[in-house]
Amino acid sequence: MKKFLLGVLAGLLFAGVVAFVAFVVFARIGSQEKTVEKDSTLVLRLEGPLAEKHGTDMPLPFLGGGAPPTVVELWRTFKKAAADPKIKALVLMPRGMAVGWAKLQELHAGITEFKKSGKPVYVYLRAPRTPEYYLATAADRIFMVPEDVLDMKGLRAEITYFKGTLDKLGVKFEAEHAGKYKDALDSYTRTSMTPETREVMNSVLDVLYDHLAQTVAGGRKMKPDDVKKLLDQGPFLADQALTTGLVDALKFEDEFFDEVKTKIGMEVKRVGFGEYARTTVAGVEGRDRIAIIGGEGAIVRGATSPDPFSEDGMITTAQLSKVMQQVGKDASIKGVILRVDSPGGDAVASDELLREARLLSKKKPMVISMSDVAASGGYYISMTGDPVVAYPNTITGSIGVIYGKANLKGLYDKVGLTKDTVRRGRNAAIDSEYYSLDEEGKRKLREGVDSIYKTFVGLVAESRKKKFEEIHAVAQGRVWMGTQAKEQALVDHLGGIDKAIELVKERAKISKDAKIRLVAFPGKKTLVEQLLSQTAERNVTAEVAMQRGIDRQIREWTGGLPLELFRNGAMLRLMPYRLEFR
Repeated sequence: MKKFLLGVLAGLLFAGVVAFVAFVVFARIGSQEKTVEKDSTLVLRLEGPLAEKHGTDMPLPFLGGGAPPTVVELWRTFKKAAADPKIKALVLMPRGMAVGWAKLQELHAGITEFKKSGKPVYVYLRAPRTPEYYLATAADRIFMVPEDVLDMKGLRAEITYFKGTLDKLGVKFEAEHAGKYKDALDSYTRTSMTPETREVMNSVLDVLYDHLAQTVAGGRKMKPDDVKKLLDQGPFLADQALTTGLVDALKFEDEFFDEVKTKIGMEVKRVGFGEYARTTVAGVEGRDRIAIIGGEGAIVRGATSPDPFSEDGMITTAQLSKVMQQVGKDASIKGVILRVDSPGGDAVASDELLREARLLSKKKPMVISMSDVAASGGYYISMTGDPVVAYPNTITGSIGVIYGKANLKGLYDKVGLTKDTVRRGRNAAIDSEYYSLDEEGKRKLREGVDSIYKTFVGLVAESRKKKFEEIHAVAQGRVWMGTQAKEQALVDHLGGIDKAIELVKERAKISKDAKIRLVAFPGKKTLVEQLLSQTAERNVTAEVAMQRGIDRQIREWTGGLPLELFRNGAMLRLMPYRLEFR
């Protein structure tokens, strides 16, 4: 029996070693550099969200597809394909993109720059909406499925208010805020927009609508005013999109690629993003390494996940601080671009991250690059004193502070739940969900909110080299678009990744014409790291798994806000609303 058990153990050990060796071999094979055939066409299918930081590097197709491309990866792909003699054309197939206007501007600029290589760009649209069509206007020709609909009909701002629902449930939401525009919790305390909210929403729509009209006009050789008149006729049936000149032809996919074949005068040898990402092109990158650090999501304290780089839509102090410290210690890094895509969050966490960013700025030349959103706490962590670059349509500013808590006593009464409390200290129940704020409690919270607001304004004034009163005048929690923020001196430059690189090269004393290597932090998780994190996820209790599921659902209902912000009873530097473009 003893020999039998030893034999079984030895067999299991041997099988494990063989499996591990096979795993390593296949992983190496999957991650080997790829080669592209001569006269290839790069085909990019752009769907869903576009992240600022890497997901998982999944080199084995039978274990699942790789993570979707990041903004930096697509930026690099356009540069590489433009210089690659093996790439003869670019085909874009966008569908259901979940991105903001700033990222769309980055992609549009990348395609426009690619076209300078003399290589054609074609777009094939399925179920297109305004974001996909906006991107398509950078192409040479736009194709669309017959009998489809171009769902482009202008823009609208729509805010959901929950007060009526909460009233029915017996829930009262109590809030304090600094800044007349800081209306992040109005969805829970009101049933409609304040005059200040309506003012900002109209301002945002004016900027975006003008930009949309100008971009379409430039791409389709029209006048902006004519485009605006055309938008009043939307949405467009396929034949209407064709007759109005919004698209060039109606084709099924096979017919579309036949058309591309005719245009480029050769067979269409398709190469996708995943395959092309593992190729190199001589002369595209140089030796000087510039780090680009992706900070993406709402800002919260600590580390909320066993997987430190999980795609949970949050920036934690532990995650981002660790990355910034890693970059600061890397002697090969000549400069840093801090890429911010965040509506803000916890005020204390924002302060901790700003300190880390300032410490890194003392070690490496730094530039701030704002993505779709860098507002409230996202704007706060950008105030290192280094140059700030925003896209014309970046949502930024929102310099203000809020505090909110739910009073659930009415709901508890409906379901027969009661609480009995013994206290020591006048304000011991200030954060209880069972009691309303009394006047002293409101005064105490108001005191905290005002203090943090003054700190916020003072810090921005110091960073922007302005007087407190000058920043206070443009603060008050107001949201600004990038072009407006530039006019108000809240940002220094308009542009994207290229502009940030230009500035960081100047600060790092790298030749203007020198090629650089842009290195993304955090990097891709390896397959081993992903498997280990999945193992950790499988080991969590059912209770924890259920809580995470509830938290994810609440984030959906609240426009992406993590429950941690309210569970911890924090003062918040948080943007008033989320803008979603369709």
